[in-house]
Amino acid sequence: MRPLVHPALADITVEGILHALSDPVRVAIYSEIMEQNCSRSCSGLVKLGKKTIPKSTLSQHFKSLREAGLIRGERRGVEMHNVSRCEELETRFPGLIRAIVSAHKIQLEGKQ
Repeated sequence: MRPLVHPALADITVEGILHALSDPVRVAIYSEIMEQNCSRSCSGLVKLGKKTIPKSTLSQHFKSLREAGLIRGERRGVEMHNVSRCEELETRFPGLIRAIVSAHKIQLEGKQ
C-alpha cells in the first residue's frame, strides 16, 4: 500500500488551496469535513446533498484535497478517515479557509 502524501505546512500554497477548492464537489466535501469535530470516512460522503458520487471519483477528490494540504487522511482497516487541517492552515493563511467556506455557503443559499 502506498503511503499517503501530506505536505508540510510550509509547502502548502494559496494556489494549491484555491485549485483544490475550485471544484464544487471538493469544496462541498471539505465544508462537510471542516464542520465535523471528528474524522469522516470517505464512504460517509458518497451522498452529498441529492447527488451520489462514485467511489472512484470520490477517491480522486480526497486525493486532491489531501495533496493540497487541506485534509489529513488516516487508514483504519479498509476505511480512510479524514480530518481538516483548518487549524494548521489558519496559522499559515489567517482567515483564508473560513472565507472560502463561508463564500461557498452564501453561494449555496443563493441557489435555493
